[in-house]
Amino acid sequence: MAWFGRRTWQDRPWSVPDLVRAKGSRTVSVVLPALDEEPTIGAVVASVAPLLGTLVDELVVIDSGSADRTVEVAAAAGARVVRRTEVLAELEPLPGKGEVLWRSLAATSGDLLAFIDSDLVDPDPGFVPALLGPLLCEPDVQLVKAFYRRPIAGAESGGGRVTEVLARPLLSVLRPELSGVIQPLAGEYAGTRKLLESVPFAAGYGVEIGLLLDAHTLVGLSGLAQVNLGVRMHRNRTLPELGLMARQILGTALARCGFDPPTAELTQFLQVAGEWLPDTTSVPATDRPPMRELVRLSGI
Repeated sequence: MAWFGRRTWQDRPWSVPDLVRAKGSRTVSVVLPALDEEPTIGAVVASVAPLLGTLVDELVVIDSGSADRTVEVAAAAGARVVRRTEVLAELEPLPGKGEVLWRSLAATSGDLLAFIDSDLVDPDPGFVPALLGPLLCEPDVQLVKAFYRRPIAGAESGGGRVTEVLARPLLSVLRPELSGVIQPLAGEYAGTRKLLESVPFAAGYGVEIGLLLDAHTLVGLSGLAQVNLGVRMHRNRTLPELGLMARQILGTALARCGFDPPTAELTQFLQVAGEWLPDTTSVPATDRPPMRELVRLSGI
């Protein structure tokens, strides 16, 4: 697999001083989407904050309506916090992670953007430099995905269940050229503003696979890269939560590949007092338009 060999970094060969020199006049924004992440957001912000003023020009937490102290903890740790209702305020916010990532394009100014999830446990300060390495040092790269080992429930591996049972098999059928992407659903990735403002954002959990598929369509395999971040630990979700996540991912992937999913609902079954009862949930399938298109239409 030629692309895998050329565009996969198994280690992190770039030092921060090297990247600062390679950065030149370009600017970098780091975005942390957050919803009720009080226990972890402070450490994630603190892992990036020492880079401010050198490799990173702005560090922004985009809050998705937290009911806990996420906003206060993030601000105290050194981030600029933007609530989702404070940017593009004329648009009623949609639920979902992709919504705040999309709004972050209007809340930041960097030529390059790196996204880091806010629920990481023991975040590595090397995550952001590693993600920026291919963007700063390889002229054709426009999107960099992370890959990593994912411990679960005390085991050395086993996380990434939706990736292994849904995303990877799905890509092998719908877009086999992307079979070499190790973590297609990784929440840690970086891209050029030029690319990110040119593609739609799925409002929910389909955002990562949607961006990957759209980026591949626009810039091809030569514009994609992936880098090893080592180990990623975060809050693991229940199987019913993963089912809803998988349904959003499936809908987004099918839509990007020319299929029209027939329903926006998922029925799961709960056992109550010895009986199995259906529990049907509406699954959001909304896309936000490319930010460049929105800016053009609004005259901003």
